[in-house]
Amino acid sequence: MILAATTNESLAQTSDLLIYSSMAVYTLAFFAHIAEWVFGSRSKVGRTAAALTQQASTAPAASVAVQVKHAGGTAVLDKPKVVTRTAAGTRDVPDGPGAAGGTAQGDLYGRIAVSLTVLAFAIEAAGVISRALSVQRAPWGNMYEFSTTFSTVAVGAYLGFLLAKKNVRWIGLPLVTTVLLDLGMAVTWLKTPSDQLVPALDSYWLWIHVSTAIFCGAVFYLGAVATLLYLFRDSYENKLATGGNPGSFARSVLERLPAAATLDKFAYRVNAAVFPLWTFTIIAGAIWAGDAWGRYWGWDAKEVWSFITWVGYAAYLHARATAGWKGRKAAYIALIAFACFLFNYYGVNIFVTSKHSYAGV
Repeated sequence: MILAATTNESLAQTSDLLIYSSMAVYTLAFFAHIAEWVFGSRSKVGRTAAALTQQASTAPAASVAVQVKHAGGTAVLDKPKVVTRTAAGTRDVPDGPGAAGGTAQGDLYGRIAVSLTVLAFAIEAAGVISRALSVQRAPWGNMYEFSTTFSTVAVGAYLGFLLAKKNVRWIGLPLVTTVLLDLGMAVTWLKTPSDQLVPALDSYWLWIHVSTAIFCGAVFYLGAVATLLYLFRDSYENKLATGGNPGSFARSVLERLPAAATLDKFAYRVNAAVFPLWTFTIIAGAIWAGDAWGRYWGWDAKEVWSFITWVGYAAYLHARATAGWKGRKAAYIALIAFACFLFNYYGVNIFVTSKHSYAGV
């Protein structure tokens, strides 16, 4: 028993060391991402901006005419216009060159940033696993463990998109920044000693329900980042289309991002893909509540805000299919839904007394 306790304590200390080490590497990745944005070619960004400005401000005076032969004669028909179905108010403009600006120097810093992010992810994942081994249970029994696991899964999802050859390196800087804030809050205010669970949490449903909630939150976060950047980029494109002259900082940053339509499409796809899993998360929680407390639904604060979050994302998906609500209006709903998710985690756990508060901070 003494040997086992000593081993568990050693694993817990190892977990803490690994989490702090991952924060150090994430910090290096943060500066590498900053270097990618700063030292990436601005001249190419300027040329891209000029091309987009010209494309947005000029339109063909008349449709191109085509000739077709019919019954020995010819007839002149207007060439049909190609209609691209994107979010309301968006234009068919090319994606920006990325944070690196399309140059070798910027791309070098970007590759360094991604490599450091991979290293930090591996170290943090090892810390989460060490925490699980020290307590011999799922490593998300309290807010500290949930936060460390959440940031690990979020970075893992981002790296998964990169591994699948998706153009998502633009998420790198906001993601690493958020991870550092998340881990900083975890080790500063949410840190609790590793301990066993109360009987109500000691269930296999902990692995099912909480793990899916963590994954859903991580993917919802990526969708929220894309949605927020979509709003900035859409405003920028609107300004160009109306003959406006954005500042040099806006050109340098926003012109490197994907087009507003691309960001909007990415946000919609990830939110729509994970929404059924969030539905399953709520159902799994209800089943667990039935096993633990003898009732499936009791309007507990955590249950209510989980349902509110579900309604928010359902409203977003419905708005995307509704005329007049696509684009910016739907994006606002998505951000509100993610804000509900954040309040469900931080607000309910810290400020609201509920049956889910026994997990501790």
